[in-house]
Amino acid sequence: MDVAPILTFAKLTIWEASRRKLLIALVLLTLAIIVGTSFLMSRLWTVSVQNGRPPSEVEVRLIASQLLILIAFMFAAVLALSSVMVAAPSISADVESGLVLSMLSRPVRRADLVIGKWLGLAVLVVAYAGGSGFLELLGISLTTGYVPPHPVQLLAYIAGEGLILLTLALLLSTRLPGMTGGIIGLVAYFVAWVGGILGGVGVAIGNDALRHTGTVIGLLIPTDQLWRGAVYSMEPASILAAARAAGRLNSGNPFLVSNPPAFAFLAWAAVWILGLLALTIWSFRKREV
Repeated sequence: MDVAPILTFAKLTIWEASRRKLLIALVLLTLAIIVGTSFLMSRLWTVSVQNGRPPSEVEVRLIASQLLILIAFMFAAVLALSSVMVAAPSISADVESGLVLSMLSRPVRRADLVIGKWLGLAVLVVAYAGGSGFLELLGISLTTGYVPPHPVQLLAYIAGEGLILLTLALLLSTRLPGMTGGIIGLVAYFVAWVGGILGGVGVAIGNDALRHTGTVIGLLIPTDQLWRGAVYSMEPASILAAARAAGRLNSGNPFLVSNPPAFAFLAWAAVWILGLLALTIWSFRKREV
């Protein structure tokens, strides 16, 4: 396989995305959020706890660990939105404008175009997840001293969510207008999140119908388990131990997770991405341009 056309399309995709006001606004807004959340974290030292005393170092870190989960959920949702909205019009817009005809007039295959676009967008997703996540964790560490137990896994899980939604949106882009594909991608993201809750509730109450429904949704759209892996990566052992002792651990809670995703599921997520990418190539080959 000649990788030169793929790398060329990847570079063009990154360059085109970097020129969009959406991406510029996202970067500026992300930096503002990081500064704002870091400042709020620094104020934890001034919060009054029992009898009006200031919190101890251990208490500040525990509070920071729980606030970090909410912040990570916000970043994961932003990454999901950005991945879908950037990828959904990636191919459809080129087809509608006729630009794809000039791209394919050279001796390149449609597969090269699809893989190149996916690769370029994947670089942006991973760079955003890694860059914004690192800066957020750095800000929290400097202001509270808290570092999650597994920071690298945390960033990998969140980036994985973005890659899954990016791949789904790119597939939709071969057949649907950008707006329609974007809406479907976002709905799929929230359906997966709700499906994870339903499956967990089914396990907790012994309802096989809910449990099987959650399992099927989780396999069709494997983003929720990656989110739960991210939560597990942020939970201190003391929080998990206290939750177990109080009987508050249940698989329906998307913000308190006691176990990471199984290796078999992570393998399935990788196969899912590759399978959808292959389906995207096939769909684009069958489309008249």
